[in-house]
Amino acid sequence: MSRRHMFALFNPEGRNVYKDFKQLELSCETVDEVDSWKASFLRAGVYPEKQIDQENQESSGENVTNSMDPQLERQVETIRNLVDSYMKIVTKTIKDLVPKTIMYMIINNCKDFINGELLAHIYASGDQSQLMEEAPHEAQKREEMIKMYHACKEALRIIGDISMATVSTPVPPPVKNDWLASIGNPRLSPPSPSGVRKSALSISSVASRAPPPPPSTNRPVPIIPNRPGTGVPPPMPNRPGTGALPPPLIPTRR
Repeated sequence: MSRRHMFALFNPEGRNVYKDFKQLELSCETVDEVDSWKASFLRAGVYPEKQIDQENQESSGENVTNSMDPQLERQVETIRNLVDSYMKIVTKTIKDLVPKTIMYMIINNCKDFINGELLAHIYASGDQSQLMEEAPHEAQKREEMIKMYHACKEALRIIGDISMATVSTPVPPPVKNDWLASIGNPRLSPPSPSGVRKSALSISSVASRAPPPPPSTNRPVPIIPNRPGTGVPPPMPNRPGTGALPPPLIPTRR
């Protein structure tokens, strides 16, 4: 079972601290927690008891007392917090820089080895022709890439010849076939102006009806009217007299 660290709160004037208790005892599991609580109480204005440390009693026998100055205690606590913050920053910086420094040193050593000693190790290894020999699968891959290059080049040449030799002509305008729908179903044809309607009707009548039969030969041939003579002018009509005149004739339509 772990030993718990205890400390107590009391009033130096003898007053009660909590209800009827003149002293309030607290305990923590670790010394760090005790120091943290003491620092918190110190910031709140609760100061530790005056302690008398006897050091070197055999030699000097002097008593060393701690300072009870509140301002000095606050300054000490502030400095302690600043030191803790600084140490945390230093620790974080070291954790960040150490891996980067190690990688830098490894890469730098590799670079120095490549520049200074790699060539000597290669020449000392034996037959250098084997080092420069091409692998079979790499040679096959290179041949395939060369064939693909020539095939693509030939395809581009053919496409270029087709593009230059091809002549494009403009597309004719679309033919209006709205009249075909009116021939099939004249009721569904949209209304149109008179001129367009007549032409559509004439086209539909020509397209739907058969050619007219030849005229019958029973009808008499019309008489060619006589051309009036050019020599003698027609006689002037007589002026009507004052006597009784016959009634005018009713014109008849021929």
